[in-house]
Amino acid sequence: MKRKAFGRDLGLSVRMLATSGMLGMLYVGFALVLFNVLDAGLVPMLVIVVGMALFQYFTSDKLALAASGAKTVTREEAPQLHEMVERLCAMSDLPKPKIAVIDTDVPNAFATGRSPKHSAVAITTGLWHRLTPREVEGVLAHELAHIAHRDVLVMTLASFFAMLAGLLTRLGLYGGMFGGGGGDRDNNGGGAAVWLIVFLVSMVTYALSFILIRTISRYREYSADRGAALVTGAPEYLMSALQKIASQMSLIPQRDLRQVESMNAFFIIPTNVKSSLGELFATHPPLDKRLANLARVAQEIGRPVA
Repeated sequence: MKRKAFGRDLGLSVRMLATSGMLGMLYVGFALVLFNVLDAGLVPMLVIVVGMALFQYFTSDKLALAASGAKTVTREEAPQLHEMVERLCAMSDLPKPKIAVIDTDVPNAFATGRSPKHSAVAITTGLWHRLTPREVEGVLAHELAHIAHRDVLVMTLASFFAMLAGLLTRLGLYGGMFGGGGGDRDNNGGGAAVWLIVFLVSMVTYALSFILIRTISRYREYSADRGAALVTGAPEYLMSALQKIASQMSLIPQRDLRQVESMNAFFIIPTNVKSSLGELFATHPPLDKRLANLARVAQEIGRPVA
């Protein structure tokens, strides 16, 4: 079987690189300020955050499956699902991930794992029952593209200093309130001033990194959509799948949506399809932009889209 690449869009890759560069410069500036204003105490914080990041990285697949209530299924339990994943993996030269099913009427899917060899793909029973086999295949190809692009690794690295900034924002607030946490305590409240600086810088870093990380996340969704379209050679099925998932979401009782909303950043479409805070703060691009992007891919490969 001829191998198909998930592909890259040059313009999209440049935008992702530029956003990652801005995030990197932000983090460098953040680190320089910390080293200048903190004489001690930074190393333990770094150790804690590095430990958290490593724990998240090495256990991401298990944590995501457990958080979503997904159950790993064998070939005997879900033969059609296994066959779809195996066919797509063979086409794209990927190792077969763990396959899991979430027993919920909410139609959705996600992928997780630190590398192609340590990954998992999960779909809900609601998605399996609502979509056609070709549409399910398009969704699975999208999730496999995330695995091929090592998106869990990318997002873990991107969020590393954001985690530290969040921790320091809390510690800076505590230090400012109680006048502790470092610096010269006898120098007219110098310790409190140091922690006020840490708090303000950390808060700004966290706010800016929040926006940049979500920008990267949206770019990665575009990239996964494109990869799925190229591997399957049929963008129209992913397009119809996205439309069905989004439209069916409004028919699901709100209490059921809340049960899985903690996984929104992972899902192919978040349960809150439209962000109340606008695109700038959303983890996923607007549906109409994703469909337009897939339509362009269809034109590139000469595939008619109604």
